[in-house]
Amino acid sequence: MGAILGKKIGMTRLFNEKREAVSCTIIEAGSCFVTQVKRVNKEGYDAYQVGIGERKESKLTKPLQGHYKKAGVTPGYKLVEFDFAEMGQILELGSPVSVESFKEGETVNVLGVSKGKGFAGVMKRHNFSGSQRTHGQSDRQRAPGSVGGSSDPSRVFKGTRMAGRMGSDNVTVRNLEIFKIMPELNLIVIKGSVPGPRNSYVKIVSTKK
Repeated sequence: MGAILGKKIGMTRLFNEKREAVSCTIIEAGSCFVTQVKRVNKEGYDAYQVGIGERKESKLTKPLQGHYKKAGVTPGYKLVEFDFAEMGQILELGSPVSVESFKEGETVNVLGVSKGKGFAGVMKRHNFSGSQRTHGQSDRQRAPGSVGGSSDPSRVFKGTRMAGRMGSDNVTVRNLEIFKIMPELNLIVIKGSVPGPRNSYVKIVSTKK
């Protein structure tokens, strides 16, 4: 088992041994450091808090400055927690977490936040087919149609699919294969796509499957 925090750089294509083009996502995973070790007798649960990126100390609050100073690491831009089981190794406060804990060909789960699409209609958000285009229907092409009864039940049920905010959801893509690892550049190349826009942060966790 292994886990790390990374920043999505973008997508490209590489060629495998059979000279086949493979769509891949490049993730900059590092340099990461353990900024806090949480234990069940103090915080109520066991977890490692890992930080990535660099941030000016002048832009941090005094409690955060003391938090990083206690760990003995440079201030990170993003903080994420991992379970002890996810990390799969014993780490001390301030220990580095590198891509060398993974190996090529290993399968991982990637967790991220999907792209935000803003306010979207029912056709884009829920794949509605739209209303009919004939028989005097002039402005109903992309309308949702009826959302509830009139006299009974005289209300709209909770969970009815309607227009609203789309995207910005927590998404987990499972069983993606690591295509290549470049430890000298702190890069992991993963087959396929991962959730989120460019420069967004993702969690990479080894899968048990």
